[in-house]
Amino acid sequence: MNILPPFDVSVTSGEIAVREALQELFRALKPLNLDPEECGTIELVVAEVLNNIVEHAYPANCGAGPIAIHCQHRKDGLHFQIKDEGKAMPDGKMPLGQRASLDVDLMDLPEGGFGWFLIQDLAKDVTYQRVGRENLLNMRLAVGVSMS
Repeated sequence: MNILPPFDVSVTSGEIAVREALQELFRALKPLNLDPEECGTIELVVAEVLNNIVEHAYPANCGAGPIAIHCQHRKDGLHFQIKDEGKAMPDGKMPLGQRASLDVDLMDLPEGGFGWFLIQDLAKDVTYQRVGRENLLNMRLAVGVSMS
C-alpha cells in the first residue's frame, strides 16, 4: 500500500462546516480505496469532533472561526491534528468520554455526552491541549493500515 501524502482541510465554523470538511477529507482520502467500514469510522469520529467544535468552541453568540484539519497517513493509520481558535474545553481538559447508562427511564437519558465516548472508543492516542489561543486535538484512526 502506498502512503498518501499529508494534506490539510480548512473550513470556517458554521451550519455547513462539518459537511464541507467531510467532503474535502474524503476527496483527499479517495486514493486509499478505504472500505465502507473504515469510511464510516472516519466519518463518525471526525464529524463528532467537528460538531463539538462548531457547537462548543464557536457557540452561535460568539461568531464563526477557523477549523483546520491536518491529516497524515502512516503505516499505523491516519493521524489527525484538528485546530480551532474557539473557546477552550472546560478546565482545559478533554471530557472523560464515559459510557452513559441506558438502563434509565426515557426521560432520564442524558441529552449529550455520547460523542466523547465514541471518539475515545474508536480513535487511538487521543490528546487535547490548549496552546496559546488554539485548541489542538490529536488522534489516530487505525484505518488504511499498511500490512507490510
